[in-house]
Amino acid sequence: MSNFKAFLATFVVATLLITSCKKDKDPVIPNEEEVITTLKYTLTPAGGGTPVVLSFQDLDGDGGNAPVITGGTLEANQTYTGDMVLLNEQENPVDNITEEIHEENKDHQFFFQTTIPGIKVSYTDSDADGHPVGLQTTLKTGDAGSGMLKITLRHQPDKSATGVPQGEITNAGGETDIEVEFDVTVQ
Repeated sequence: MSNFKAFLATFVVATLLITSCKKDKDPVIPNEEEVITTLKYTLTPAGGGTPVVLSFQDLDGDGGNAPVITGGTLEANQTYTGDMVLLNEQENPVDNITEEIHEENKDHQFFFQTTIPGIKVSYTDSDADGHPVGLQTTLKTGDAGSGMLKITLRHQPDKSATGVPQGEITNAGGETDIEVEFDVTVQ
């Protein structure tokens, strides 16, 4: 009987070791990076008028076909209300990434850089800590000119770093979710 008890004890220990060493399922990634196929930055003139839509669309993602990028013409010495929309049009129904950015606004910030003198973009939205996001902005133009307006979305930037709350990307860190350059004319 003692051999049987020893065998049973060995069997139980071996079974426990085998089942405890079993590999777990693949880990769940709580916040997998979003696929962004479309960015639209709609600029509506203060006091009314026809909106200008700067848009980027790359339905097949990186590689493959080149993205379609549409710039725009803005009026000189004008103020515009800017609204950002990001989509994943590879999904059916279309996934509105804008909603995810709004929900996770502490982890996202848009940055606006331009080569056009006189253009100034100001944030009009913020996260719960009072740091800028950039889904809503005000864009002011100066005198006539042309150049590019670059829009960059950073994931997990350091929103307290020097210059970042004012829209300076240099010290932001984080990862770039999307970056697009638009040709813009001010006349």
